[in-house]
Amino acid sequence: MLIPTADLYDRYDDTLGSCDIQLRQHGGVAAFAGPAVTVRCFEDNALVKAVLAEPGEGRVLVVDGGGSVHTALMGDLIAGSAVANGWAGVVINGAVRDVAALRALPLGVKALGTNPRKSAKTGVGERDVPLSFGNCVFHPGAEVHCDDDGVVVLPPRERP
Repeated sequence: MLIPTADLYDRYDDTLGSCDIQLRQHGGVAAFAGPAVTVRCFEDNALVKAVLAEPGEGRVLVVDGGGSVHTALMGDLIAGSAVANGWAGVVINGAVRDVAALRALPLGVKALGTNPRKSAKTGVGERDVPLSFGNCVFHPGAEVHCDDDGVVVLPPRERP
């Protein structure tokens, strides 16, 4: 059962990270949670595609795209791969595309914005590193919870 982010904040207070960035809901699942897998990339989605092609096991991919909305880091094909591989959701500090198709998929998708422009495919980026955006730190393995109120993260040692 998913615990609402507001209830988690009431329970954990300042030990809970609450992302200040107003990420928009783009997926077909509004509330989702799971252990974080992290990727840092900038206007290049090859690493995002590779990670989401792996077994997700109910995890959440958190992507720090540097806040760029110049190119999309995920579209319907990559999101479809995430669904097929069992990912709970994706949180992107950057842009997505194909939003009408994303809304039809059983996947949580939070992103900063949208842009139909494709990204580079060189594979530049880092995986499984701590990410910091929106006054929140996302460590690999940390529990990420998302719903209509926002995105929160518990350190790996805290579990609801």
